Amino acid sequence: MSQHFPVLIVLLPLSAALLSPFFSFMYRQAGKWIAVAALAGSFLCSVGLLLQVTAGGGQAIHYYMGNWAPPLGIEFVVDPINAVIVAMITFLAMCTAIYSTPFLKKSNWLYMGGYYTLMALLCVGLSGMTLTGDVFNLYVYLEIASLSGYGLIALGGNKGTLAAFRYLLIGTIGASLYLLAIGFMYSMTGSLNMADLSVLLQDKMDYPLMIMVIGLLIAAFGIKAALFPFHGWQPDSYTYSHPGAAPLISGAMSKVPAYAMLRFFFYLFGAQHLFVQHGLTVIGILGALGIILGSVMAIAQDDFRRMLAYSSVAQIGYIAVGLAIGSMYGLIGAILHIINHAFMKGSLFMAIGGVQYRFGEFRISQLGQLNKKMPFTVFTICVAALGMIGIPPAGGFFSKIYIMQGAMETGQYIYIAVLVISSLLNAVYFFRVMENIFVNPDAGLKEINPTAGKLELPLQMLIPIVLFGIIILALGFCNASVVDCIIKLGLPEVFLG
Repeated sequence: MSQHFPVLIVLLPLSAALLSPFFSFMYRQAGKWIAVAALAGSFLCSVGLLLQVTAGGGQAIHYYMGNWAPPLGIEFVVDPINAVIVAMITFLAMCTAIYSTPFLKKSNWLYMGGYYTLMALLCVGLSGMTLTGDVFNLYVYLEIASLSGYGLIALGGNKGTLAAFRYLLIGTIGASLYLLAIGFMYSMTGSLNMADLSVLLQDKMDYPLMIMVIGLLIAAFGIKAALFPFHGWQPDSYTYSHPGAAPLISGAMSKVPAYAMLRFFFYLFGAQHLFVQHGLTVIGILGALGIILGSVMAIAQDDFRRMLAYSSVAQIGYIAVGLAIGSMYGLIGAILHIINHAFMKGSLFMAIGGVQYRFGEFRISQLGQLNKKMPFTVFTICVAALGMIGIPPAGGFFSKIYIMQGAMETGQYIYIAVLVISSLLNAVYFFRVMENIFVNPDAGLKEINPTAGKLELPLQMLIPIVLFGIIILALGFCNASVVDCIIKLGLPEVFLG
């Protein structure tokens, strides 16, 4: 059974997506539990894969669909890095599916079944993008993730529908650019398999056509990851998406394209080539600009969700800078920040979603004395804020330290300055949040969904919120183990410096 874990990670939520509407029609809650069970199974399979690949000393696991070897067949490739990322995706999806349930308590069977279908399909797309060993199938999974993301954003209401349409237009451009890039690569090599491409492209890296390929990939993944200046779709999408789905959308959707950039530039192309180096330089410049712009724009927001959206532009910039640095420490920092930011941003959207569920409020200026009303939620906000600013022991501190160490090692001191400035700006807007929560007078919020007993939120919401806060701290305390036991095992295959 364990040999089929790679395909089960995708197959289980795909089956749930097909079955959820049918079972919801029979019994409204059944579709939800089908989806949650499938996502839980997918998470357990991903943990099993992670244990297998680390126990094997980092040796990649290859799974051939239908036992057809590439390039004729389709394969999944599991290494320590994408194993931990897919475990992160499936865990986020499982927790978000559970967290979402109170938002859907008044929904009819069609809405609920459709919601969990989209949630499961988003997990399918993101997991498939992470595991696939074929560049065309990455496009297929990219579209699955995008289409389900459009749907979940549209479920946020009228503004959500408009944001989804905007994302649809921009996202379609990004997908088309990616398709053009792989078309050019196929014309040069006659293969779509990543392992084959990594060999066949080596004597073609000085072709002028590779400049176009690299540019197209930067634009395509830049759009999907919301890298500056391709981030225009993100603020509205994050702000107006369905509040139950926002943790998964914000936590994972932009991280997988960022990982795809790492995979292409270091696995397929090789960072030692001149054109790739120039491409990484461009990514670094865009990332640095995004760090500053995103942080400045976040300061100006009163809508907590919109503040988080702009902060995500900055945080993606950190990952881009880590990739651009290109040293081992830079790559460690980038990968670690993908994981840390997924939980930090997911937890913050869960927290503000909880406030929105209970009080119908999401403005920072209206959070006065929230610590007395929702202490557990505020605990997670504080922990996540520490990580976003880069204050120990939260995990975000250590990923930033690795990026800075990589920049110092390579003499790229401008990135250190950008990260320091950004951390100060992060402190400004998060301390403003803390001031409103702890210092400002009670805003007199009226409950729209009163909770029973002394619980501040239903347990389905409260447990994931607190759990994510604990995970952020755990990633800080255990960062050395994550780096040594997982990330470094995967780096020798891609690190060429």
